[in-house]
Amino acid sequence: MSHEIRPDYETRYLFPPSLEEFVAADHPARYVREFVDALDMKALGLTDEQQRRREDPTGRPHYAVDMLLKVWLYGYMYRIRSSRALERGCRETVPLMWLAGMYEPDHNTLWRFWNRYRAVIRQVFLQSVRVAMKANLVGMVLQAVDGTKIKSAAANRSGWHKADLEKLLGQIESEIEQLEQQISQAAAEKGGGPDDRLPKDLEARQNLRTRIEESLAALDKAERSHLHPNDPDARMMVSGGRAAFAYNAQAMVDQTIGVIVAADVTDQENDEHQLEPMLAQTKETIGRFAETTVADSGYHTAEGLGAAETMGADVLVAVKQKKHEVGPYHTMNFTYDEASDSVRCPEQQTLSREGTRRHKDKPYATKTYRCGVFASCPVAAQCSRDQRGRLIEISPHHGAVVRNRQHPNARALLQQRQMVVERIFAEIKETLGLRRWLFRGLTQVKTQWSMMCTAMNLRRMLASGLG
Repeated sequence: MSHEIRPDYETRYLFPPSLEEFVAADHPARYVREFVDALDMKALGLTDEQQRRREDPTGRPHYAVDMLLKVWLYGYMYRIRSSRALERGCRETVPLMWLAGMYEPDHNTLWRFWNRYRAVIRQVFLQSVRVAMKANLVGMVLQAVDGTKIKSAAANRSGWHKADLEKLLGQIESEIEQLEQQISQAAAEKGGGPDDRLPKDLEARQNLRTRIEESLAALDKAERSHLHPNDPDARMMVSGGRAAFAYNAQAMVDQTIGVIVAADVTDQENDEHQLEPMLAQTKETIGRFAETTVADSGYHTAEGLGAAETMGADVLVAVKQKKHEVGPYHTMNFTYDEASDSVRCPEQQTLSREGTRRHKDKPYATKTYRCGVFASCPVAAQCSRDQRGRLIEISPHHGAVVRNRQHPNARALLQQRQMVVERIFAEIKETLGLRRWLFRGLTQVKTQWSMMCTAMNLRRMLASGLG
């Protein structure tokens, strides 16, 4: 018969247990401590700040900055992200109690750390990348960049939408007009007076009309169709199949173990202008580019590809293709000859230079080439609907676009992109549950993304056996 094991709550220890005994030798909390302890606090700008806080006359408990950083990092690694949850964890969760040395910083202290050291948190992320580099966990062979939409902390239902507000304003105007007629009619009747409810209803609708007009004025001033009064930086984006106020989180991920080497957040609804800044950040962080950087078609722009070539990065971006564009006379089947400054069509006819054209959404001018034999061409109807002849535009970055289309092993490399970067986003959203920001405003959201990416890098390094 087995002996039933039950807790003895009266147990007394001759010697108190050591704090080091609280967590196992291979526990992730130990790696967090080692990582933070290895940081150069002077380089992060914390040495002078520590001295200033020692002289703080307010009398608040002076908790060490590195201790609070350890608490935040461990919390983000294991889905504890709010300051109140971390405060509770420092009282009840053994790894957090160990990292905090049995001290119990309250949520205000934890929040002040976050608010005061936003720039430091960004630097800590960069340090996590360099630690991975030093451990040879960043292979620099293949890296993938992608963006993911994460919803704003502000509730979607309280946002302002111009079309809805204009429709509602029309309804309110109609109701106000009806109420005014009812009040006049009741006052004109002999021996009667207006119903007490009518003036109150009229006042409520007039106040609502004023608020709607103020909201529409704010939208016009911001030159936007959607605006959230509690999070003005957020934009309407498609997140999880539905449009919501959100931010666009960007990450450049190395193939080897999934280390995030560059991270940022933008309020742009798409990824079209994010390739160049993400490449620049990668170069700044680790000093060079990977042998190949891959991206999905959302990054495919002539400007982005041209900038990548200028920077010296070997970039492969999936080509945008729409069903109506696929055909033998699509623009991609026309060949540009720089020497003769002309374009040759699939029927081997030459399109001569006509002039230049500027588009208001592009910072550069394109050269235009017009077909001179369009009227007699047997495939004219298939080639173009323009009665003056087929027109082809060549941008200054045309060569980069063509070389991207002809990139060797394109299919195999693009297939690897999904496994490199999207699995990291899946872990962040599914395992760690980051589907909505905790903070409002682009600056605060950038800080949270830096902390999340640092935590992800530590998780990837632990999974690789580094800890």
